[in-house]
Amino acid sequence: EFYMIIKTGIIPRVAFSIMGIDIYWYAILITSAIAIGFLWAKLNNGRYNIKYEDVLDLSLVMIPIAIICARLYYVLFNLNYYLSNPTEIFNFRNGGIAIYGALIGGIITIIIFCKKRKINMLNLMDYLAPIIPLGQAIGRWGNYINIEAYGSETNLPLKMEIIESGITKYVHPTFLYESIGNFILFFILMKISKNRKFSGQIVALYLIGYSFIRFFVEGLRIDSLMLNNIRISQLLSIVIFITVIIFYVKKRFFDANKRKVS
Repeated sequence: EFYMIIKTGIIPRVAFSIMGIDIYWYAILITSAIAIGFLWAKLNNGRYNIKYEDVLDLSLVMIPIAIICARLYYVLFNLNYYLSNPTEIFNFRNGGIAIYGALIGGIITIIIFCKKRKINMLNLMDYLAPIIPLGQAIGRWGNYINIEAYGSETNLPLKMEIIESGITKYVHPTFLYESIGNFILFFILMKISKNRKFSGQIVALYLIGYSFIRFFVEGLRIDSLMLNNIRISQLLSIVIFITVIIFYVKKRFFDANKRKVS
């Protein structure tokens, strides 16, 4: 009978220290993902008429804004705790960021940037879209190292071992589910991006694919941000999935038929 138990605690959270400052593996993974993203952008310079130099200028603003929005999103849905502990709002090193907050902040930044630079917004989003799930796939391994963002207990052949209060438990390795899903999404987008059918296709497929992945993974997690009894990320995933499916069908079929008629 096949089974696989993923052990935790093998890799320490702190990779090394510099002058008394701990450098976490999570930070290294996120930084590596960003660096790979820049490399991807450089290799695809000129695709969809997007210049690498514009991406560099955008990143100077978008990366810090995305991080701030990821934190703000998390804080807003844990408001009671942070109102009681306001100094913890700025304690990024203690964890607490949300990818949907980063996406919202990133999209708003791109909209404003494109208006100022007179760049086609959908072209820029298509250019950047394949990089995002790759970065997410890499970053999720930080959750494994930190032993966080895991799921409920399970008896499935694939499970992760954790120890809570001296008790050994076996849980869904949701970090792995999402990482694998994002790697697959990256390769799909990378292939389709070479022969896209319309502006906005690649970013639409990313949003459809990621919202689908996140909806099911979120249902297994035990640390979801909640609004009453509703998992916020699941609700947002449904809204994004339906909205972008409508956009995709309209652009891919209805608008394409109009062009053929004209």
